Amino acid sequence: MALIKDTEAFLDETGSIAKFTSHFFSHGLRPRFEIKEFLAQCYTIGYKSFPLIGLTGFIMGLVLTMQLRPSLVSYGVQSELPVMVGIAIVREIGPVITALIFAGKIGSSIGAELGSMKVTEQIDAMAQIRINIW
Repeated sequence: MALIKDTEAFLDETGSIAKFTSHFFSHGLRPRFEIKEFLAQCYTIGYKSFPLIGLTGFIMGLVLTMQLRPSLVSYGVQSELPVMVGIAIVREIGPVITALIFAGKIGSSIGAELGSMKVTEQIDAMAQIRINIW
């Protein structure tokens, strides 16, 4: 009886290894992504985010100018205001605000798209027709 169980376990493990190997080679030799879809996602995620990020940067520059001007006027160096605002936006505040706005906008849009696909059972349908959803 033990010999039968050992043989069954061996064959089961061998079958699992064969299945894994076949999936590895069948999925590993395919292109990782479609160029057309990649470019469409770059347009949607990247290019369509520019207006929001630009508007946010503009507003941050206005706020920074309004905050710095009274202090600089009291010291008589208001001519340095554009340089200070430019350096602060480009080096310090700009990258952080851009990353936060970009992550929030893109994260919420991808989450909404995946949620809608899950509700309408599109993800299950793709798994049924053997499309690798990962």
